[in-house]
Amino acid sequence: MTQLPDDRELDMLAADYVMGLLDSVAEAAADERLETDESFQRAVNNWRKRLGDFDISAPPVTPTAQLWQRIVQSTKADRAAVVPAGMRGATRGATLWHNLRFWRVTGLIGTAAALIFAFIAIGSITTSKHLRRDLVALAQRKPVYVAVLVSDATREVGAVVNAFANGRVELIPLKTIDVPQGRTLQVWTLWDRAVGPKPVGLTGQSRAIDLNLDELPETVANQLFEITLEPEGGSPTGRPTGPILFKGNTAKVL
Repeated sequence: MTQLPDDRELDMLAADYVMGLLDSVAEAAADERLETDESFQRAVNNWRKRLGDFDISAPPVTPTAQLWQRIVQSTKADRAAVVPAGMRGATRGATLWHNLRFWRVTGLIGTAAALIFAFIAIGSITTSKHLRRDLVALAQRKPVYVAVLVSDATREVGAVVNAFANGRVELIPLKTIDVPQGRTLQVWTLWDRAVGPKPVGLTGQSRAIDLNLDELPETVANQLFEITLEPEGGSPTGRPTGPILFKGNTAKVL
């Protein structure tokens, strides 16, 4: 499940493309690649979905008076430098197209929108590399799949499993699980009944752990995860031998 170097480079290119961080030459090349490269198309669509979630969830923010003042100052320009000589001294009858005040207001609104978005999304981060790094990290912190592990006996929720886009999978207990002396908790996953369950985690106490699915196929919807109570050191057979404490199937995060 670990991304190969070529996969990572493709993913980073897709991230830069979606966030508008490419220069004109690189963007044109990416446009052409998007028409023929299915892997690049998937990567771009994945990033559009990830960042679309941020757009929807971002709360409205009113800029401070100081921010508005900086916006106004940044849009001030010499009229002579902006208006072509043939358009200077335009009268009230000038068209909207030639109206400097209209274009200044339009530019102000556009600049304000860009600055407000940057203020919300990246705070004090100013470089493209930092922007990409932080947005990538933010996207990777949101799980792609979640499994809620429930006890069949009590219907209590004991833990959740989060599977992330970068291949990392974690288990987070939601209640204290008593582990008798000489026993251990073992986590399993099952995506194919013909293959059977595979051990992916071992812990002597109820705590959050990263699960090891590196050698297994990519996590998918409706994949089973379960926690069993096994002898210290884990199951001696490579298959669950103790009682199943909690189990649940993955569902795609909306």
